[in-house]
Amino acid sequence: MSTEYDSGDEKQVQVASAPLSSPTPSTIRSIVIIATSTMAMIVNTSNATSASIALPTIGRELGIPENQLQWIVSAYSLTSGCLLLFFGRLADLHGRKKAFIVGMIWLAAFTLGCAFTNDALTLDILRAFQGVGAAAIIPASIGILAHSFPPSRTRSIAFATFAAGAPVGAAFGMAIGGALTQLTAKTWRSTFYLSTGLTVLCLILGLVAIDRDQPSTEQDKRVDWLGALLVTAGLVLIVFVLGQGEIAPHAWSTPYIIVLLILGVCMVVLFVFWQHYLEKVQASDTKSTGPYAFLTPPPLMKVSLWYRANGRFAAIMAIAFLTWCCFLGSNFWIQLYYQEYLHLTPVLTMVRMLPMFITGVLCNVAVALVVNRLSVIYLLGGGTILTAAGAVLFAVIIPSSPYWAFGFPAAIISVFGADFTFSAGSLFVARVALPHEQSVAGALFTTMTQLGTAVGVTVTTVVFDKIAQRETRQVSLLPPRPSAPAQNQVADLLPAYQAAQWTAFAFGILAAVTALAFFRGFGIVGHRKEVEDDKTVTSSGKHPEV
Repeated sequence: MSTEYDSGDEKQVQVASAPLSSPTPSTIRSIVIIATSTMAMIVNTSNATSASIALPTIGRELGIPENQLQWIVSAYSLTSGCLLLFFGRLADLHGRKKAFIVGMIWLAAFTLGCAFTNDALTLDILRAFQGVGAAAIIPASIGILAHSFPPSRTRSIAFATFAAGAPVGAAFGMAIGGALTQLTAKTWRSTFYLSTGLTVLCLILGLVAIDRDQPSTEQDKRVDWLGALLVTAGLVLIVFVLGQGEIAPHAWSTPYIIVLLILGVCMVVLFVFWQHYLEKVQASDTKSTGPYAFLTPPPLMKVSLWYRANGRFAAIMAIAFLTWCCFLGSNFWIQLYYQEYLHLTPVLTMVRMLPMFITGVLCNVAVALVVNRLSVIYLLGGGTILTAAGAVLFAVIIPSSPYWAFGFPAAIISVFGADFTFSAGSLFVARVALPHEQSVAGALFTTMTQLGTAVGVTVTTVVFDKIAQRETRQVSLLPPRPSAPAQNQVADLLPAYQAAQWTAFAFGILAAVTALAFFRGFGIVGHRKEVEDDKTVTSSGKHPEV
């Protein structure tokens, strides 16, 4: 294989990424569209991190046990991750601007509602409804960028800037959330007031900046409601079990946990088979005849999409999933380590994590500069290895050591994998997907990152709890010391925090191995002038065989 695309891959990527005839926006228009989409990503990410850093304060004020706090974060990820594919399909069919605007209105309403809650259950429910708005916004934003900018240097810049919205939003949410939680009278409620204002601002920008929706090129615009029900219900059950399994009455052996997990997996498997069947029906010459034609709409997701580019589409999805397992699984325990183990305030925790977000912005600037020249393997392989190395630093951390010895270098290097994977991965997905699949393909990619977050946090929590239980049992067997009565002896949970980080490291190494296995020698994913000049599209719009 050459250092660039092999012929099969290149033809496939060229044809898939060729845009339909649409006017190229002016420079000013381009800047405003990119800024609006990036602002949407900032709003989405800040909604997660501002709540995350306020978890200890929310727990104290509302009386929420520590093992239930994760649902304040997980409820948002659950709905936003599980509904991305459905809303991506609706955006492709009925208009990405419509999906963007409706999603923003929905998000603003329920974000404001979160600020007035007085109990854990209501807050969890409203956070879940918040995620519905995010599920409509993000795939619509990806589709808007892919449609507005054909393969070019501008598209590379657009997607790199959009990806930079994640660390910027995380930094903003972490910094402002920590400051408002600690310094204002309303504490954590102030973060939701601010998030509401940001969402309304983004809504106004979307109304003004985003071009009017173009009609979909698909002749059959029916929605696969059965597929939407299967995949949404299946993912909701799986993510719910991942979040609840460790805190259920009998943990993972609890009957309802086992039943719901089996049901969730069966629904997702059934969804895949159903999509494969619909794709075959749509490809046949008799798709519009027969008594059951009205029951076989176009699939929500073409299964063949996963095989494109010699299976590398599926590989980039696996890399995104594993990278987020590592990155977010590690970050979840870093925050708790600072606040619960070292007993730092939210502001001091934010200050220690701030280099992470600054580096994240610089990473995406670097991607925009080199993605047209540097092979993607260096971005994916090198980035995932660095993210794994960041988890190792916390896995071997010495609490008495200065921040500069472990915490600072970990904050610098841990973001490389997440940012390189999101930027390069988004560009790759946009090039492989056909014009009318852009929002669905982007939704699939984002869904994998959301599922990675859920799985990463869950698996590291299981490991943490097992080690913490072991340490607690060992302390209970020790004889009481005169200076510390037995009832006041507390187990040192450092080994549990370290074990969680080793688990995150394992996810990162798996991501690196997958990148090396599938993208070695693949070449670049950014724009190349010589490729664009001879790009063609088949008249049928069908994807070529590799």
